[in-house]
Amino acid sequence: MAREIRIEIDDEQYAQLEREAHELHEDPRVYARRVLADGLNKARFLEGCVDFLAIPGMRDEFARRFGPEPGTSATAA
Repeated sequence: MAREIRIEIDDEQYAQLEREAHELHEDPRVYARRVLADGLNKARFLEGCVDFLAIPGMRDEFARRFGPEPGTSATAA
């Protein structure tokens, strides 16, 4: 079920949002909804990663399986 949330941003931020939405040929409201949802999903994912790695022994097991260093396809979060 969708819920409504209202936020206020300054004129400069709104202008940037409109520019980015225009570049993607999207309605600014649709674009803003997607950007907000993407940000929240990323935060939930990172929080889940922290919780996962906090399990005793999990960090070592993860490093054993996948290596202690990021691979060549890894990007900064």
